[in-house]
Amino acid sequence: MLLKAMDSEFLISLQVIKVIFSFGLPLCKQLQKKNIDLKEMITLANLSITVLENLRENVNEEFKKMFEEAQRMAEILSIEISVKRITHRQKNRSNYLSLNNDLIPEDYYRISICIPFIESFISQIKDRFLTHQNIFKGFQCLFDDTNSSNNADFEPLINFYLPHIDITTATCELQIWKEKMKRMVTKDDEMLPSNALHAVKHCDPVIFPNIFVLLKVLCTLSVSIATPERSFSSLKRVKSYLRNSMKEDSFNGLVLLSYYRNIEITPEEILDEMAKKLRKIDLLL
Repeated sequence: MLLKAMDSEFLISLQVIKVIFSFGLPLCKQLQKKNIDLKEMITLANLSITVLENLRENVNEEFKKMFEEAQRMAEILSIEISVKRITHRQKNRSNYLSLNNDLIPEDYYRISICIPFIESFISQIKDRFLTHQNIFKGFQCLFDDTNSSNNADFEPLINFYLPHIDITTATCELQIWKEKMKRMVTKDDEMLPSNALHAVKHCDPVIFPNIFVLLKVLCTLSVSIATPERSFSSLKRVKSYLRNSMKEDSFNGLVLLSYYRNIEITPEEILDEMAKKLRKIDLLL
């Protein structure tokens, strides 16, 4: 049944997906982390798009390797790589014609499968991740170590998140923060903060109260839904058919234990917690 479903288009698509998804694997792994922030995500998304655009520019050479790998698979499965029937009027599948109507299989599948898939993958990454650039545009000045006087993006950020703060005070605080970051870069043992979590550790909330609040806001901005998905996965593992009648307090406790399994809890701590509850019979050890 599976062999009948395998044809030239299936084998070519399999090789294209293998290569494209390999380029997207680092971005996928990064988004599964718990401590990723918006700045780090946008940087990695831009790197992935740059690599994929280079692949699109050199698609002739790159697809040749994919096509050769598909041919090796076809030889093992005794399948011939060929172009499907082409007509002058086709509505249900790709119908690419050359000037002489003599497209070879490599050219046909490069035009009909590889190029559209690469462009679609780049477009999806831009729509999914780079739309956050407008949100991050105002926060970018917090990581700039140049003493630029252009605060066009910083003022809307202050007005939106800290409307009760005087804009002149916040701007002066920003200039001092930039000077501190500039000196951090000049030192040999320190580097410019690469993300919001790193920047918060170097920001004193007493000296830079407004910058500290903005960095905390940036740390809490949602990047992906990996953490809620982990919670639902833990919920499905805990709430089985045998535990369907469990009370809410016990259920919440088991979910938290499953989710934060890296935190070690000793039996003594459990007994101390149980001993705090009123019981008809005293708990004695």
